[in-house]
Amino acid sequence: MTKIPEIFGKFVFNETVMKERLPHDIYKALKKTINDGIGLDRAVADCIASAMKEWAIEMGATHFTHWFQPMTGITAEKHDSFITPAPGGNVIMEFSGKELIKGEPDASSFPSGGLRATFEARGYTAWDPTSYAFIKDGTLCIPTAFCSYGGESLDKKTPLLRSMEAVSRQAVRILKLFGKTEVTRVVPTVGPEQEYFLIDKEVFEKRKDLIYCGRTLFGAPAPKGQELEDHYFGKLKPRVSAYMKELDEELWKLGILAKTKHNEAAPAQHELAPIFTTVNIATDHNQLTMEMMKVVADRHGMTCLLHEKPFEGVNGSGKHNNWSLTTNKGENLFEPGKSPHDNAQFLVFLCAVMSAVHKHQDLLRISAASAGNDHRLGGHEAPPAIISLFLGSELAGVLEAIKADSDYEGTGKQTMKVGVSVLPEFPKDSTDRNRTSPFAFTGNKFEFRMLGSNDSIACSNIMLNTMVADELRLFADELEGADDFLSAVHELVRRNIKEHDAIIFDGNGYSGDWVKEAERRGLLNLESTVDALPYYIRPENIDMFKRHGVYNETEMRARYEILLAEYSKVVNIEALTMVDMVKKDYTPAISNIQRNLCETILAKRNVCPDIPFEAEKLSLQRISQLADRIFAANGELDDALKNVPTGTALEVAVYYRREVVSRMKTLRALVDEIEAHSDRNFWPVPSYGDIIFSIK
Repeated sequence: MTKIPEIFGKFVFNETVMKERLPHDIYKALKKTINDGIGLDRAVADCIASAMKEWAIEMGATHFTHWFQPMTGITAEKHDSFITPAPGGNVIMEFSGKELIKGEPDASSFPSGGLRATFEARGYTAWDPTSYAFIKDGTLCIPTAFCSYGGESLDKKTPLLRSMEAVSRQAVRILKLFGKTEVTRVVPTVGPEQEYFLIDKEVFEKRKDLIYCGRTLFGAPAPKGQELEDHYFGKLKPRVSAYMKELDEELWKLGILAKTKHNEAAPAQHELAPIFTTVNIATDHNQLTMEMMKVVADRHGMTCLLHEKPFEGVNGSGKHNNWSLTTNKGENLFEPGKSPHDNAQFLVFLCAVMSAVHKHQDLLRISAASAGNDHRLGGHEAPPAIISLFLGSELAGVLEAIKADSDYEGTGKQTMKVGVSVLPEFPKDSTDRNRTSPFAFTGNKFEFRMLGSNDSIACSNIMLNTMVADELRLFADELEGADDFLSAVHELVRRNIKEHDAIIFDGNGYSGDWVKEAERRGLLNLESTVDALPYYIRPENIDMFKRHGVYNETEMRARYEILLAEYSKVVNIEALTMVDMVKKDYTPAISNIQRNLCETILAKRNVCPDIPFEAEKLSLQRISQLADRIFAANGELDDALKNVPTGTALEVAVYYRREVVSRMKTLRALVDEIEAHSDRNFWPVPSYGDIIFSIK
């Protein structure tokens, strides 16, 4: 029987290991670096590296790598062994402080948006001591940031760390005004729920679209999907249960706080949720979680699908980013208080989020923008593309009362004047759940539900941290000069509610009426990635990120180019795969179906001329017509791919969205229709029913 405390963090160079293996003064110096950002001198780094190496070797490691997160959205690593030549043809195992702190991988082959060229290949990795080193596959992995020779960020970790500093700096300013002088740091904490599909590996290997694209490009609906809602929270199948057990253990060994596991709504869909932790560590852990999900699935003869919409007509997979702010004294800043003073503080931070979400809807939408997520948003429990903030009726009522300076009928009639009245006592989660809401307050945190399953959570949290930091900056500037602090707080909260409550919506996000109402309120409806991305480089967004030192303009424009190019590449690969499947798989299968019908008709005519064969004739006619239309649609898609224009990254992405994606939808509908009317014995690939019910 697994004893969790004994295996938890087994492969992590964590606080306990550091205390055991580092001299006291070295440990204190490292902690000062972690807590205060103080640099390490070479002697301290050498001592830490030596202890880390000895521990890693004892745990079976032979190599080390700087583990980083380039702008591909996945992780990267280059492995070096510990061996160093020694006299007599021998080797010794060495690892220096210099190797710990800094690496020099080739930067030219990663997406850079023009920041790097092939002839400017040098990039640097720099140790992030706030994330623990760990061992994976016999290699000591050192979490690092990744930057160019000129100092520009080439990764997702560096701007995330910068955004954490930004929101901490501004939040501390606010807290000092409320008398919290002992607070020196505020940390964003995150618990990312991870959805995924499990299918049989043998079935996966028979589908080119799943292999190349991670999603099915064709597929008629199965007779049964998620209509009965019998899969959600249902009993785990034995193979799935065994998989989840091993996955938990592998994650626990890496110090990942895997907590909850269950079946999700769609057949073959599941979810894993961790306990909250600091956002940079949560980001590292989520990347490792996705990697381990795939590795462990393979051991069990299954494939883990992390695409946002692997199957049409059933739920896609999201990643719910539960975000909060916590002080170094352990106070959750989104926890309503029991005194007027605490509630005034709560409302200031709540209004900062509300204002930020309203002003920066575009950035939140962009943080969840991808070709895959375009298929998911707007249905089957995924939120719509319109950003709104869900507070629940009770808290929304509180804000409405403050806005109007009126009585609030909550847990007793009271006038809502900030700093004087006490808010109703909220249970831990006083709000109902709204699965159509992109951004919801859930008691003491905000749940951002738009992220796709395959996304890194770094981008969304960079956006959240920075835009909330900017609002807190404005609030602090105003309140620091106030003569009457509580009156100033009341006026600030009331004014921000009046100016930004258009973002608050507690209704059905799928309703057509909401689309019209959102337009009336002036909210953005950025339906696709191509619609959203141009907002990324709006001057006001560039200015905000520059103001807080999270991105410079060059870094932002580079990311804009990368996101557009990634969209075009994904659509291009999918379209090429569709054309290939139609030419090499579906067309021969359709010909066989027609041949079989012809042979049946001829046989009936020759053997039993008096027996009618209208059914076969009608089937043949329908399939022949569809076959002609499929041939024409596939040719049109093929031609569209051969005529992609040269131009800016935006022009190319717009072309793919308008000309290629539309043709892909047309072709898919035709192929799916012919599948629905064909003998499955002639069909060249596993059907939806074969796939989503492949795990017994």
